[in-house]
Amino acid sequence: MDRIKPRIPVYNGMPARELGSEGWHKPWSGGNGGNCLEAMKLADGRIAVRQSTDPDGPALIYTSDEMTAFIEGAKAGAADFLLS
Repeated sequence: MDRIKPRIPVYNGMPARELGSEGWHKPWSGGNGGNCLEAMKLADGRIAVRQSTDPDGPALIYTSDEMTAFIEGAKAGAADFLLS
């Protein structure tokens, strides 16, 4: 994933459109009717996440450590209770 260097201050919950349209990737996609998560790696190593069906909506900004903890926890089943 390419790193994007925005020209504006980046903050949690900012409008995703302010990060631009280039550099967003769908790490995975399934049979969910196009409701996908998109992610962008920022120049400082943080990761922006947005809803693909709402590209002008908010972007959540996570550190690399936060994203690693989330992914590892999800793989280990720590979030499975959300599915029941």
